[in-house]
Amino acid sequence: MNNKYQIAIDGPASAGKSTVAKIVAKDLQYVYCDTGAMYRVVTLKAIQNGIDLNDETKISEMLNDTDIRFELGEPVQKVFLDGNEVTEDIRQTNVTNSVSTIAAQKAVREVLTNWQRDLAKNGGIVMDGRDIGSAVLPNAEVKIFLIASVQERAERRYKENIAKGMETDLEQLKKEIEIRDHKDSTRKISPLTKASDAIEVDTTSMSIQDVVNEILRIVENASKRK
Repeated sequence: MNNKYQIAIDGPASAGKSTVAKIVAKDLQYVYCDTGAMYRVVTLKAIQNGIDLNDETKISEMLNDTDIRFELGEPVQKVFLDGNEVTEDIRQTNVTNSVSTIAAQKAVREVLTNWQRDLAKNGGIVMDGRDIGSAVLPNAEVKIFLIASVQERAERRYKENIAKGMETDLEQLKKEIEIRDHKDSTRKISPLTKASDAIEVDTTSMSIQDVVNEILRIVENASKRK
């Protein structure tokens, strides 16, 4: 496939976006940009610096002296904040439960969106998040919107946490996901929304490879239309 597309994969928390986006990027030999990780890094740095997470001015000022970098890694992509690896740190519960507050801030979104668009300008990229197809890359050639039931998403997060040795309560996870869905979909700035030209894929009863295959099929169909 000669065309190097922008592929936008959106959806709610734990719908499987990052997992399948990484595999799709690898299969197509594209760059993978984990936008959710970028917001997590900002959240982590604000927490580490004792900044009030609702203080948009201080957080946006903090970004003037913030470097976020990704490196290929197995089994997961490595994430660096100001030269220090934070791959595991950004997945801790305190960051997970606070990231929606940071992601709702206009000043933060403007800075990160510009970084993301610059990274994607030449195509050949798979980017996942909440508003990639609707706001970050509105002209992306391929837009996917992944969904899954709250129960399914809670069970996925539960298994991930157990595998990492994190104590977890399934019912609490369900509540946290429902709260995050509400925050993400009702925020004033770039809410979680399905772009009008996005293709919806319900991953509830699908394996990871099934979802990857479906996305690759959609990409192949897009190439045929060119």
